[in-house]
Amino acid sequence: MSRRFIPGAAIVGDVSSRARIYAAVAAAAALAAVIAVGAAVLPGDEPGPPAPAPAATPRAGTPPLALDLGVRDDAEARALRRAASLYERERTADALALFSRYGSLEARVGASFARWPVGTVDRLQQLAGLYPRSALVQLHLGLARYWARLPGAEQAWREAADVEPDTPYAVVAGDLLHPEFARGLPLFLPSFETPAAIRAQPPAQQLAALERAAASGGVREKLLYGVALQRLGRPRSAERVFAAAGRLAPDDAEAQVAAAVGRFAKDAPAVAFSQLGPLARRFPDEPTVRFHLGVLLLWTGRVEEAKRQLGLARKTRPGSPLAREAERYLERIEQAEKG
Repeated sequence: MSRRFIPGAAIVGDVSSRARIYAAVAAAAALAAVIAVGAAVLPGDEPGPPAPAPAATPRAGTPPLALDLGVRDDAEARALRRAASLYERERTADALALFSRYGSLEARVGASFARWPVGTVDRLQQLAGLYPRSALVQLHLGLARYWARLPGAEQAWREAADVEPDTPYAVVAGDLLHPEFARGLPLFLPSFETPAAIRAQPPAQQLAALERAAASGGVREKLLYGVALQRLGRPRSAERVFAAAGRLAPDDAEAQVAAAVGRFAKDAPAVAFSQLGPLARRFPDEPTVRFHLGVLLLWTGRVEEAKRQLGLARKTRPGSPLAREAERYLERIEQAEKG
């Protein structure tokens, strides 16, 4: 039996340890498989009076909580991560005790979920009224509505994606709105590594160092900073940094590919493809073009064409970092297909 190959962030290294948010994202994305499934109404021979609507019964368990604290490592961030971990393990009373110590928006959302189902939807709707342009609130309002079997979940997720598109919450909302795509967004993979001196630093210092290097450096520094932003769930900021690298080096294949990958959006994937296609003809000997074209094809579920492009990337400049990465992708696809 074959199964669909779903690429993910684990294929490449991450800038920081963010297992909790990825676990929460995975749980939320799992909901997407059933969002489109509704109750079918079969017409009868004669129309009759509508039956009384049954009271909505919440889904089993608790809705997934997807708090993101970025590279923060202050006392509150550590406590909220601990509370989110307790919530994931269904220790909701302990999670509530921790969430209730703080007044931040993340803590208030977490506390509302830890009280599930008592007043959760009402509290989230109140927060949405107070913070209508918060993707954090809109995403979780949608999750709460969905879990309570109430209407308006998709509308809330669209709000999350629209009001703060440069956040991990908007990325998760995109997963829920587009279950036909792989989870998250495709990452640009450069052919070179982050300097060891930066990798050795704590996550917050890594990000600051990459930002400084991008501001004063050249193409490579901008590409590394853009990748860091992607991995932190800030796709629009990454897109701007990649675009700046592309303008700085119009004849550099990696800069041009990064600019194209940075424009990938689940609402309009054709934009990125329209840029990558011409680059394959312009840079026929650069594995980065075929590799990333293959990655984007995987994201959209076009596995056979993705395999062809990754095969071309593997043959282009054999032994190069991206040729080896293409080989890894092909091996994972083969394993998934054998399932």
